[in-house]
Amino acid sequence: MTSSSSPTKFQIFRDLHHRDLPLVLPNAWDFASAALLADEGFPAVGTTSLGVAAAAGLPDGAGATKAETFAAARRLARLPIPVTVDIEGGFDERPEAVADLAERLAACGIAGVNLEDSRAGSALADPRHHALLIGAIKDRTPELFVNARVDTYWLGLGHGSTHERVRRYAAAGADGVFVPGLTDPARIERIVAATELPVNVLYSATGPGVAALADLGVRRISTGSLLYRAALSAAVDVARAVRNDAPAAPGIVGYSDIQRLLPAPDNPD
Repeated sequence: MTSSSSPTKFQIFRDLHHRDLPLVLPNAWDFASAALLADEGFPAVGTTSLGVAAAAGLPDGAGATKAETFAAARRLARLPIPVTVDIEGGFDERPEAVADLAERLAACGIAGVNLEDSRAGSALADPRHHALLIGAIKDRTPELFVNARVDTYWLGLGHGSTHERVRRYAAAGADGVFVPGLTDPARIERIVAATELPVNVLYSATGPGVAALADLGVRRISTGSLLYRAALSAAVDVARAVRNDAPAAPGIVGYSDIQRLLPAPDNPD
């Protein structure tokens, strides 16, 4: 029997941002990928909006995958570890609608959301309005970890507004800030110094490594769509090897290894 004092997934996920080492957060796109990452020992997983969208044959960042995102979230919430979900820009401009979605996600067991301030057409949202979305989520579901994504470096627009956006989103109640596309150590260090919130960056092969990011004060390192793109590349490589009667890459996860991670279907009422 579980003790009533046992930490919830919300608490566990929040605590993962305040350890000695940063949280390395891999991003999954379906139940099997998330379950394999959990089985590997990662203490939490996130979703990649590109992976969820592309798997459904829809574009990323266009606000077109609300149903697919929620369906994926419901499945991933069955995992024993905390899950945070990328909800793009909230799939709506109305604060109450964004808060409704966040409340539904929390109710099914999701521990956090990633809310970006980029919009369809490679535009940046008005930070004042985006702050209203953050505030609406926190007012409705205060336990949910809101990672406020600042897309100035990701889009290559409005670099000068980055610190203002970080401050505004923190004041609105965000629990963390995410600045993808930022790889310069000096700029990362300035963002960390500008806020008391845990800072999240996107892993880049051309940027600082995990140890260097930890030294800069980064508290969370996401893989974004990297794992999904790597999986697609590996699948094509294996298909090409079969076609060319060449050896397939070793170390491919086995059928039974995946089967054992999948929960039994619910019994009908």
